[in-house]
Amino acid sequence: MAVLPMKRVLICALNQDRKPILEQLQRQGVVQIEDSALEDDIFTKQDRSEAQTAFRKNADMAARALAVLDKYAPQKKDLKTLMNGRRKMPVKVYEEHVQKRDQTMQVCRKILSLEKERAENAAALPKLKTQMVALESWLSYDLPLDYDGTKATTVFAGTLPSAVTLENIYRQLAEDAPQAEKVDVQIISTSQVQTCIFVVCSNSDAAAVQDALRRRNFSKPPATSVNPAEAMKELQQKSQQLQSTSVELEKQLKENAVNRKEIEFAVDYYHMRADKYEVIGRLSQSKRTFVLQGYIPAKNAQRLENWLESQFDVIVEYTEPGEKDDIPILLQNNGFAEAVEPVVESYSLPGKGEMDPSMLVACSYYILFGMMLSDAAYGLIMLIGSGIALKKLKDMSEGLRKTLKMFFFCGISTTVFGFLFGSFFGDAVNVIATTFFNRPDIRLPALWFEPLNRPMKMLVFCFAVGILHLFVGLGAKFYMYVKNGEIWDGICDVIFWYMMVGGAIAFLLSLPQFTSMMGLTFTLSAQAGKIVGMIALAGMFGIILTGGRESRNWGKRILKGLYGVYGITGYLSDILSYSRLLALGLATSVIATVFNKMGSMLGNSVGGVIVFIVVFIIGHTMNLAINALGAYVHTNRLEFVEFFGKFYDGGGRPFEPFAVHTKYYKIEEDDSE
Repeated sequence: MAVLPMKRVLICALNQDRKPILEQLQRQGVVQIEDSALEDDIFTKQDRSEAQTAFRKNADMAARALAVLDKYAPQKKDLKTLMNGRRKMPVKVYEEHVQKRDQTMQVCRKILSLEKERAENAAALPKLKTQMVALESWLSYDLPLDYDGTKATTVFAGTLPSAVTLENIYRQLAEDAPQAEKVDVQIISTSQVQTCIFVVCSNSDAAAVQDALRRRNFSKPPATSVNPAEAMKELQQKSQQLQSTSVELEKQLKENAVNRKEIEFAVDYYHMRADKYEVIGRLSQSKRTFVLQGYIPAKNAQRLENWLESQFDVIVEYTEPGEKDDIPILLQNNGFAEAVEPVVESYSLPGKGEMDPSMLVACSYYILFGMMLSDAAYGLIMLIGSGIALKKLKDMSEGLRKTLKMFFFCGISTTVFGFLFGSFFGDAVNVIATTFFNRPDIRLPALWFEPLNRPMKMLVFCFAVGILHLFVGLGAKFYMYVKNGEIWDGICDVIFWYMMVGGAIAFLLSLPQFTSMMGLTFTLSAQAGKIVGMIALAGMFGIILTGGRESRNWGKRILKGLYGVYGITGYLSDILSYSRLLALGLATSVIATVFNKMGSMLGNSVGGVIVFIVVFIIGHTMNLAINALGAYVHTNRLEFVEFFGKFYDGGGRPFEPFAVHTKYYKIEEDDSE
């Protein structure tokens, strides 16, 4: 378990070599480039935000074009393809794609243009449909809807709300416009919601008639320059034309799916270019040279220097980081511990002077997870599934590989605890033997004990694991004190707590009432109890006297020490928190048992076998998914709160090298480089 040592790197080279140097640094991904502090009359920084924005826009355009292709020509991806991650691309192929980037962007523009036209057509169709629906009631009307009369007459064509008879219309006009004598009304169509009418009157009565109609909520239809029948025909033709055009546009969009790989490359390429120009803005540059500053893992320093000096006129200088430098953190562990690095990183990377807790986390993580899930069959499923994935999927992302490896080790632990506790799909062995073979004597014996039958023993075991877990955390804290030369602080903050907490626990084990309550088969002697009690008191007084040692005033020291002793309640709550190991372990077993009982309710028959298989598969799949998730969440909780709370603060800055951050392709370097 280690935090990789870092070196500060300074690279000074000619501006004419800047592009190949940065491209190679980006592909190697071993240097984190920092903002250069060198800025004076000679060296300045260039603002490349405009170019960076242009590259981001191109990447976004290509991504939107891909989204369009995924909509009309979705790419079939199996689980293996999804988990394999980015595809490999040799440098030679990469260069070929770079040469075709402009043509690719033209294809993207064409795709987006086709999609825009198709979207406009799609938006126009509902409008046409609405217009056609509005015209359906006027098809028998043989005049244009915008026709307003002759020199001597005025025409009103429109609708009245609800169904109205001709007699009622004349009566309403007589009431509202009594002076209008020459009025002719015709009903074009009638429905429950409206009545379409045609009204003709003399020009002298037009104002009165219009006012009377308005009082009755008269509304005019959409104006047409031809009669409704002809207008309907035009709308239908236009609708058919839009539909056929949309079909043709979709066909063209699907045909562009052959350019998917080039467009995916464009997304990656322009993101890379944007990242590079962001870095260029951090460099100090003169008329002929540029200066690059940053951090590099010490193990990569010599190789980078050799390559740069063999290719360019360059100065490479390495220095050790200073005490005040905020050094980025990069972890390196063996295969057993690296699997939990994502767990550690999700909490926080080690802070300055802290140890890498990955190995300690790995040892405890797998045990805690296995105790919570604790079913041999579930463990074998996890073990075999993750093992096959790790073997078959060679190109998966690093994060996914570590996660699968973590579940591989968790599967081993789950299998071991499953056999120790006698659980294989719960009590499936006994249920199957009893129901279908009439052999109730066949069961999977527990190699240790069955928690369902002896829950108190399981609870004591969980507490013992928790105490060990917490004490390991304290030990890690003492190790860091010793490593930093702070031995006295280690004695005050760790050894005294070992004495008080450990002594108190041992003292409880000397009390017959306590051991009887916990179901223990042993009790420490009274003399041993006195000794450990004295050790606990000595630890307590040590904490009281040294808990506030940063204060010069002895009164404040004692008060702070007394408050520190109160922290033993925190240890009590931490230890009790490990009872979740019992709760989740029993939950897995009980739910599995319930599904087994449900499946066997129909007994030994053809229907019973079918029902058992269906219930067994569905039930245990759900149980595995739910309780594996629960084990993952609660294991993280025990690590983050109880374990890390004893020694680990975190706060480290992650090592973020200038690298190829792509989504679709992974550029393969030549072995010679």
